[in-house]
Amino acid sequence: MTTPADLNDDVRDPELPGRLLLLERDELVPLLRARPEADFALPVAACPGWSVRDVLAHCAAALTRVVEGRFEEGAFSPAANDRDIAERAERGSAEIVDELERGLTEAGPVMARADGPLDGIALGEWVHAGDVREALGEPGAYGGRSLPEALALLAALTRRQGRVALHADLDDADEPLRLGEATGERPPGRFLGDAATLVKLYAGRPVEPGPEWELAGVEAAELNIFGD
Repeated sequence: MTTPADLNDDVRDPELPGRLLLLERDELVPLLRARPEADFALPVAACPGWSVRDVLAHCAAALTRVVEGRFEEGAFSPAANDRDIAERAERGSAEIVDELERGLTEAGPVMARADGPLDGIALGEWVHAGDVREALGEPGAYGGRSLPEALALLAALTRRQGRVALHADLDDADEPLRLGEATGERPPGRFLGDAATLVKLYAGRPVEPGPEWELAGVEAAELNIFGD
């Protein structure tokens, strides 16, 4: 896997979220259009109580809010997420995929102009795409052609948010990845393993322990960027 030159760059790339969304659009939408209707009812382990259809409805709604500039108080709260899914309950799966495709296409420029606050939504969309792939039994759920952009955005977000520092030596990247912000009060944590496992840890997804990966100097709960 080729790592983007700006993977450890502290300067925000305003086009990065949009690039990630467009790459995901080109990978995910054709996959969804080729799946039978029954697959949309499959449960998503990473999102208890939600089906594939529910996750896609949530993703489509979030991007539509971004494109339309609807950022009312609580717009991305759990209650709002449930309302968004309920509002789409009578729509066909193809219509939800159409809305998702439009959002993935049009949200990037809005995120670029927002100068940072919306960047995490792009990463969240990418993670949810991994959740859906996992539910559908697709290989490389949290990877693929857009992984370098996802890692670059993850690194940028964790540094911008002042998260605990972590040095990641990835099996499938050309160079180490620096995440979080070193404070001098504690040494950086260390991760050894594959990029998909690292992403799942930062997204609060369950990860089976095993010899394939190692986390030291930091607890997994400290990494979760969607948990607070």
